[in-house]
Amino acid sequence: MDNNELSEEQKKELVFTPEERKQLDEARKKPIVYDEDCPAVTPEKALRFRRVNPEKRIIRRA
Repeated sequence: MDNNELSEEQKKELVFTPEERKQLDEARKKPIVYDEDCPAVTPEKALRFRRVNPEKRIIRRA
């Protein structure tokens, strides 16, 4: 979506507050910690993932 297509209210909603920016900056500095609820995914495991929602096929008519 082009930024010019947004209303002023929508543009304001996309802007982070200074507190939110600070939280994001602090989160970026922290390392990712994997555990049993969130294990690291190897490329082999990633290939075994399946889509939850079926891919939509667009039929184009001439």
